[in-house]
Amino acid sequence: MTVAERVIVALDLPDADGARRLVAQLGDGAVAYKIGLQLLAAEGPALVRELVAAGKQVFLDLKLLEIPNSVAGAVSAAGALGATMVTVHACGGSAVLRAAVDAARPYPRLKVLALTVITSLRDADLPEIGLAPSVEDQVLRLAGLAATAGCDGVVASAHKARLLKQRLPAGTLIVTPGTQAAGSPRNDQARTATPADALRAGATHLVVGRAITQSADPRAAFEAVLDEVRSCR
Repeated sequence: MTVAERVIVALDLPDADGARRLVAQLGDGAVAYKIGLQLLAAEGPALVRELVAAGKQVFLDLKLLEIPNSVAGAVSAAGALGATMVTVHACGGSAVLRAAVDAARPYPRLKVLALTVITSLRDADLPEIGLAPSVEDQVLRLAGLAATAGCDGVVASAHKARLLKQRLPAGTLIVTPGTQAAGSPRNDQARTATPADALRAGATHLVVGRAITQSADPRAAFEAVLDEVRSCR
C-alpha cells in the first residue's frame, strides 16, 4: 500500500462540480476518495463511476443499517460500481455483517468496513440511545462482532485504533475518520486526531475532509498530510 493510498480524501461537498474541481486541484497525487451520503444523495452514482474510470479508489461511505437482504443488495451495487470500500453499521448485528461480506465476495477489490461508533458520540451520549457507557466498550464489542463475521476492517476514531490493533486479527483495516491538521478549529466530531497521531496509534487509513476541502490551498494541505504520513513510516 502506497502512502497516497492510505490518505482518503472525503468529498463531503454539496455537488459534483465542486468535487470535480477538488479532484482536479489535487491531481494525480491523490488516489483515494470518500463519497458519502450528501454527495450521493445530491448527484447519484455517476461521480463514483467517473472516479473509478479515472483510476481512483472510491470509499463509498453508505453507513448501511437495514435488514440483511437490503444490505446485501446495496453492497453488491457498490461492488458493481467499482467501489473499493463500503461501510455497514456493526450495530445491525452479525446477520447483517455476514450478508455484507457474502455480497462482496464476487468483487475482490471491495472491502467491507464495519462502522463501530460514530465520532460525534461521547460516553455521555450513549444512554440517550439505550447504550451503557463507555464508547470504548461499545467499539470493542462491535469490532469483535465484525471480525467474527469476516469484515475486512472497521471504522473507528484514532483514539481507539491502538486498542483495536491489539485486539483484532492481523491485517484488519482500521480506517479513522475525524483526521484533522494540528490547530484545526473544532467541529461536530467529538473524537479527532492529527494524521501522525492516528498512524502511530495503528490506523491503516486516514479519512481527511475539511482540513483539505476547506483549505485556501487544498493541494498544499493534501501534500502536508502526505508528508506527515511519510514521517511516520
